[in-house]
Parts: sequence; C-alpha cells; structure tokens
Amino acid sequence: MKRFTRLFIVFILVYSCAFAQENGFLTLEKVFASRDYSPRGIGQIIWTGDGDSYVKVERSATLKGGADIVSYDAKTGEKQILVPAEKFVPKGGIEPIEMESFQITPDKTMMLIYNNSKRVWRQNTRGDYWLLNLKNWELVQLGKNLKPSSLMFATISPDKKMAAYVSQNNLYIEDLKTHKIKQLTKDGSKTIINGTFDWVYEEELDLRNGFRWSPDSKKIAYWQLDASGVGIFYLINDTDSLYSKVIPIQYPKAGTTNSACKVGVVDISSAKTTWMKVPGDPRNNYIARMDWAASSSELLIQHLNRLQNTNELMLCNAGNGNVKTVYTDRDKAWVEVCDDVLWLDNGKAFTYVSEKDGWRNVYIISRDGASVKNITPGNYDVISVQAIDDKGGYVYFIASPESAIQRYLFRVPLNGSGKLERITPAGESGTHRYSISPNYKWAVHTFSNINTPPMYELVSLPDHKQVRLFEDNAALKAKLAELKIKPAEFFKVEVEKGVYLDGYMVKPYNFDPAKKYPVLFNVYGEPASTTVNDSWGVSMWHYFLTQQGYIIMSIDNRGTPAPKGREWRKSIYGQIGILASKDQAAAAEQICKWDFVDPARIGIWGWSGGGSMTLNMMFRYPDIYSTGISVAPVPDEHLYDTIYQERYMGLPGTNSYGYTEGSAINFAKNLKGKLMVIHGTGDDNVHFQGTERLINELVKNNKLFSLMIYPNRSHGIYEGQGTTMHLYHTMTNYLLTNLKPGGETK
Repeated sequence: MKRFTRLFIVFILVYSCAFAQENGFLTLEKVFASRDYSPRGIGQIIWTGDGDSYVKVERSATLKGGADIVSYDAKTGEKQILVPAEKFVPKGGIEPIEMESFQITPDKTMMLIYNNSKRVWRQNTRGDYWLLNLKNWELVQLGKNLKPSSLMFATISPDKKMAAYVSQNNLYIEDLKTHKIKQLTKDGSKTIINGTFDWVYEEELDLRNGFRWSPDSKKIAYWQLDASGVGIFYLINDTDSLYSKVIPIQYPKAGTTNSACKVGVVDISSAKTTWMKVPGDPRNNYIARMDWAASSSELLIQHLNRLQNTNELMLCNAGNGNVKTVYTDRDKAWVEVCDDVLWLDNGKAFTYVSEKDGWRNVYIISRDGASVKNITPGNYDVISVQAIDDKGGYVYFIASPESAIQRYLFRVPLNGSGKLERITPAGESGTHRYSISPNYKWAVHTFSNINTPPMYELVSLPDHKQVRLFEDNAALKAKLAELKIKPAEFFKVEVEKGVYLDGYMVKPYNFDPAKKYPVLFNVYGEPASTTVNDSWGVSMWHYFLTQQGYIIMSIDNRGTPAPKGREWRKSIYGQIGILASKDQAAAAEQICKWDFVDPARIGIWGWSGGGSMTLNMMFRYPDIYSTGISVAPVPDEHLYDTIYQERYMGLPGTNSYGYTEGSAINFAKNLKGKLMVIHGTGDDNVHFQGTERLINELVKNNKLFSLMIYPNRSHGIYEGQGTTMHLYHTMTNYLLTNLKPGGETK
C-alpha cells in the first residue's frame, strides 16, 4: 500500500505538473520543449581588418526571410548595409541561400558563405561554400563539381586570388576568377587523411582544419594522417532496416596503435609536397599544433611524445623539410598544448604558455630559443591569452587571481616588468569574456554570473567604458524573477588539512532550515572541465528539481582544470577515478553533517566522465550515496581512447595498477543503492561496450539496477524525435521514485 501511494505521488508530480504552467513552477515541458528560459545571444560578430568596425547578420527589411550583412562603426555606431539580402540569391534563383556562418576578407571585398552542413563527429564541419564578390556582386558556389556538402574549411588565400578546401580527404585549390579547380593531393582515402583529422585527433587535440596558407599565398602546409592499422570499432544499427547495419569507426583505445602523422608543404604551382623531417615514430608522437612561423619559409610545430609529457617546439624549413628544436617544455605528469603562440617584433620572438614554474605563465621566447622570459610572473594562472598589442607593448589575458571560479581581463607589459593591471572593472563579480578588435581599441564584452544571464556590450579599451549595449536579456531576467527558485550559493569544503574544494548549491524555493533535505550532486570531476563556475549555466532541470524538494550541489575535486596552479591540476596524474572520488566522498561526508542535509538521502548523477564518477561513488562509497544516475559512462579506462586516457594515466602497460584501480567496473560488487545506467548505442565517443561489460559485472554479482538504452543515439543522446524530453522524464521519474524529495522534520 505504501509503495502504491508513493508511486501515485510520483505520477502526480511528473505528469500532472506538465499542465501546471502558472504560479512560478517549472515543468519539464517548459524546460525542454520551449526556449522560454534560454538566453538570447548576439550571433556572429566579425571585426574588420582595421578594427574600427565590425560586421554582423541582421534580418532584412526588404526581403522576407532574408538576412543582410551589416557593418557598424565601432565608435559612432553608424550602420551601413554591407551586403543586402538580395545579393545572396543565386543567378536564376528565387530564394537566398541559407547562411550558417560567413567569413569576410579584412578589406571587405570578398565573402565566403557556409551552408548545407553535415556532421563530422561532433561538429558540422563539411558542407557547401559560396563566394560573393562584394565589388561586382558575383555569387558562385565553390567546388561545384565535387560531391555536395563535402567541402571542409574553405579559406581564401592572403592575396585573395584562390580558395583552398578539403573534400573527401584531399586538398584542393580554386582560382577565384576562372573557378578552375586544382587537386593538390590525390592519395586521400578512408585511411589517408589530408588536411583534416581522424576521430581521436579531433576529439582530444581539438584539431579539425588541417591546412594553413603561407603568407605569400604560394604554399599550403597541411597535416596528413595514415590511419591504416588503427583498430576498428563497430557500432551496430538495429533499427533502421530489416537487417542490422554495421558502422565501422577507426578508434584507437588506450595502449593501441595510433594514426601516423606528418606535416607537408605543398607548392601551389607544382602540386609537389615537401615533407617535414620530424624525428621519431609518427605513430607514437603527435604533431599537436602547426602554423607558419611569421614567414613563408618556416613552420612552427608542437611535437608531443606519446606520453604527452614533453612538447618540443620545432622550426621546420618549408623548402627542404629540415627541422630544429628551439624550445622543449616538460612535466612529470603531462604538458598542455599551447594555443597562444603569437609572433612579436616581426617574427623575432613568440609567446608560449607553460606551467613549468608551477603556474600557467606567458613566456616570450626568441626565435632561436636562446632567450626565455616570463612576462606574467606571480602566483596566478593565465587562463587564456586574448590579444597581444605588439606596438603598444601589452599582452591581454583572462585570469582570476583571487577566485578560481571567476574570470576577468588583465594586461601586463611585454617588457617583463610583470606589472599586473586589471581591465575589467571592480564590482562585476562573475565571468567576463572578450573579443578584442585588431587595433586593441574595442572589445565585445560578455558578462554573466551564476544567477545572472549573459549581457553583451561593446566597450572601449583600456578604460572599459560601455559604447553600446547589444543585449541584456532583460526579458529572461523578468521570467526568472517570476519563478519560485532560490539563487545559487557558493561554498567551500575542506577535505584534507588545507585542501578546500569549491562548490555551489541551489536550495528549494520553500527551504526551511528546521528541516532536512535530500541532496543531488551533479558531478564531472575529470581534467577536461569544471562544474563550479560563477557564470550563467545552472541547468533549468536542476531548478525544476529544487521545486520538487531537492538541494542541488556540485563540487570540483582536485584534478579539474581550475586556475589553482599546476599542483592542483596535476595531482590526479596516474589515478583518474581514485583521487577524484576520494575528494568527492570526503566533501559529501562533510556536507552530510550540515543541519539541513539528510544523510540518508544523498544522490549523485553525471554524464560522460561524470557518469564514470557516479559509478565510482556508488561502488566505492556505497554507504554515502543511496541513489545514482550514470549517463554514458566509461566503466573501464582500458576502453577509452589513446590521447585522453594516456595523457592522464600513462600507458596501460606501465600503469596497470592505475588502470585497474581507477576503473569503476572493478568495484561494481560493492553496489548497495539504487542505480540507473543510461547509454546510447550509437555513441562513437564512449562506446556502449563499456556499459555492456558493466551489465555483465553487475549481473555476475547479483546487483539489481535500472537500465535505459537509446538506440543509435550518440554521446549527447539528443537525436530522434522526443529524445531529450524522454531522457529527462526518465531521470526525473527515477529520482522521485528512489530519492524521496522534500524537507523532513529533524
């Protein structure tokens, strides 16, 4: 009878609330089936070459359904229609082409439009490109004779005479006057990949566009990957036809064979490639970054060893392929690839970001490597370089010396004095992001904090005065003010002497400190991301759950990439799943002592690495957590890819203890609480294979659990009509059934 009553309550809460739209209460339909609580953005804004104007897309007033490209003077706001919507109608056509993104040359004479895109792994990076000449308004599709929606990364040459692009793993150029196409590589295949990347390079090194024009427009440098010998993982589609279909994906699992990688320079006139003579086994090293070294005669590459604890910066001669190492960055754990290499003083020196002194600092390194100077000395991390004003003598960067959960703009002189100047005004605590103009006079500034939706404005630099407001999301703020929700609160919890973890929590709208409440932890805990940030982004689903009577919390353990110094981040090396789960459990034990927390009702959920962490917490600390939902987890670290897993764990052959001890599957026998596992069978990132092995382990140990499988869905579990709504209905129902909501008298 009690079970019937409880299920009836769940039914009322989940299903009847779908119709209760008033009085400040959220519903799953309002959260997931509408955009009522999504902040408005400002779309793509591109700075022009001189930096005194910017261009953006605006709805056309003259062509129904069309869009104009509009130019604005940064100082005055004077508006000029640069490209009217009518100019996007192809010759002989009626409707304008749909525009997904665009590029404009710095002199505003040519424009590339990207549309009809198709997904490649995570992003839509292949599609169609159109060239619009802004002088004579000629609109021409590039690569017209190639396979539709097959062009990737079309880029206009610096002299604006040609465009280069990749199609079906080969590199092409096209003359922008005659539109004659020339194929520069002819060996592209399923395993020979020119100008783009395989699955693991894209996913873990964030590499997609694999070619670079030389400054003189006479050469193109490009990556080539040879994926032959890389293990093939088969996804199975059982639903779309009478018989199942097998989908092969080359995916190197930890300790197995990688693609061989090399860099070549192809001469545009002869189509002859000169290969860079990079030393070492190309299957056991990575060329993680490559670009021209402020000239058309040399490249600078970042060469990682397989363990990713050594990054060699090599200058490569584009003519003969000879290479020389000018700087080497090493770490006992791993080194981060540097995305902030910028050339100074006409190519005599470059910037580089390293943790070699214990903090993430910016260094200026001479071209020959003889001089290495730290220009951001101090006990704080440079989170990202925003711009370098070589003539003005400043480097602008994001940092947060006082609080690891916030982000602000600073600058220091390039002369090495280390004088730190905060550009973001005081009084706006939270997260600040910037797109700085090429002349360093202006910036598109975005501000939010955990309780404030994003605001977008144009500011002048360095005084940071508002020039104009783009969007303040006032309508969303008004809607949020009508909801029965409490603001999120930050806290710290000590897990060891002197070791404090950052956390946030959101309490129920009717919170009563005289009562005890269930806590649901949202966890990630891996080195790839943080969850505790003073920026807009608390899930509306979490707010919905607080209205049901849960306290939502999240905690960042050691090893997450917070700006707390090298030791914080690298402490997790070799023990993924071990130290992080220890930190999470220690924090939960402290929180269970809080007066308003019910220690008998502690839940946890997470996705991907957070799904793995959920398993770790449920299996390793079964007396703390009574309920868990694990989405798309990696139960066994041996099953994940080479670049990610080996970066943080080393090789399985040399760290067999860490791989075994760090894998949740080996502790499944300890499960006591209620566990739901959710996975998509089409997950090319975290394979369903791991969940199948976990099922076997739980069955072997007679551990009861719940399982939800989504056929053919990828890692994000969003494909297919109704999927997102169904997923969150499923998770909500599971929580309401197994983790009793609401405050109870102490």
